[in-house]
Amino acid sequence: MITSLFDGNELIEVQVEDLEAGELLGKIYLGKVKNIIANINAAFVEIEDGQMCYLSLDEVVSPVCSGTPHEGPLRVGDEIIVQITKEGSALKAPQATADFCLTGRYLVLVHGRNVVGISKKVGDADERARLKKLVGEFAREKCGFIVRTNALYCDDETLKTEALNLLEVYDKLVSEGVHRKTFSLLYRTKPSYIWEIRDLCSADIDRIRTNDGEIYDNIVEYMKTNQQDDLEKVELCDREDPLGLAGLYNLDTKIKEALQERVWLKSGAFLVIQPTEACTVIDVNTGKAVSGKKGQQETFFRINIEAAREVAKQLRLRNLSGIIIVDFIDMTLEEHRDLLMKELRELCRNDRVPTKVVDMTKLNLVEITRKKTRKPLAQQP
Repeated sequence: MITSLFDGNELIEVQVEDLEAGELLGKIYLGKVKNIIANINAAFVEIEDGQMCYLSLDEVVSPVCSGTPHEGPLRVGDEIIVQITKEGSALKAPQATADFCLTGRYLVLVHGRNVVGISKKVGDADERARLKKLVGEFAREKCGFIVRTNALYCDDETLKTEALNLLEVYDKLVSEGVHRKTFSLLYRTKPSYIWEIRDLCSADIDRIRTNDGEIYDNIVEYMKTNQQDDLEKVELCDREDPLGLAGLYNLDTKIKEALQERVWLKSGAFLVIQPTEACTVIDVNTGKAVSGKKGQQETFFRINIEAAREVAKQLRLRNLSGIIIVDFIDMTLEEHRDLLMKELRELCRNDRVPTKVVDMTKLNLVEITRKKTRKPLAQQP
């Protein structure tokens, strides 16, 4: 199944998912500690038959364990509730945490931390104070809340209702989970297409289309409970339409283009995008953009600005994460370098995945980090 986000005719994000196989991300298990690596202070926890995940013990604050509790750190054989926070790869096991969380539309309940955090994107000081006071009433000794950007100017009753609902799920998970069989799946997140709808602000949603009756029913059911105001935006398209949704949005061609190494820019310049195991390298090439033109430095600056916009787009589209190194065209003017970095930072703030533009080296190499959760597009089914 393909979930895609469009801005007009432009594909912004895409997620390819095998609904039958599902994905590990976000699932909560009662796992068993199989091995502890003391020199890196980490453990490998088995969550299914033969399926291991990596658990950093530095982050284990208040583990929820099954059986008779004991003093001190985790031991081999301990049964512990863990949540998958990063999908695995061919060389790395999935990453897990014992400080699991439950995500709602407006709030995230976090186990192990008595804290009320507010999204950095909520800039209104009065609103931040209101949200902190309101949600703070529901924090407990071993769990707190993160207030999401969607909660901005949301009414009190809606936030209170969601906080109570999350606490109800949390209490059931903690009280019943420790009595389940080892390797039990305790909590399953919604399908990715529900995630996408949930994480978007209502004002950003113009239309939600599907040509699958079961998916349509699932979306409608979710909307009735969580986003009543957006219910009228859901459309079930004709499955017998020979063009289909994929054809209507030219989706297959756009995904194919998103997997190509070379990306052409309107100026005639191009990017070369090469993922490696350690990082992703993006090279900006002038191509035909400077053929016979004067004012070389000004031209290089314009190409780099155009390339920065495309880089920000490709990070989201391809779901590139980890360390990204962008080799921009060399610029001699400090002013041009400063303007380029300012533009790139502004563009990356629009990304829903936390993305940080770190710095530019003397060689005009720009370092970017982007949080890794799901697999990049090239590794999806």
